[in-house]
Order: sequence, then C-alpha cells, then structure tokens
Amino acid sequence: MNLTAKFRARRVEARNRKAVTRAIETAATPSMRHELMTLAQNQQHNWR
Repeated sequence: MNLTAKFRARRVEARNRKAVTRAIETAATPSMRHELMTLAQNQQHNWR
C-alpha cells in the first residue's frame, strides 16, 4: 500500500469514527444510543 493510500484510508477511518460519534450523541433514545455504542465497539476490532 503506498503512502497516499494509507493517508486516504486514515482519513476515511477518522470520518467514520466522527460519524459514529455524532450518531451516538444524537440518538433519539437511550436504547438506540446503547445499540450504536455496541455496534461501534464491535466494528472497532475490525478497523485495526
């Protein structure tokens, strides 16, 4: 993987993390917030 692709992938990861955080913060109900946090934690292992 070349340097440009690494930077691009890192930006995509950061954008995804921000989107998930924003979704958690604006969740309509506590149960939805909990579900989003669970999904984010499960996906975090796949991101690394």
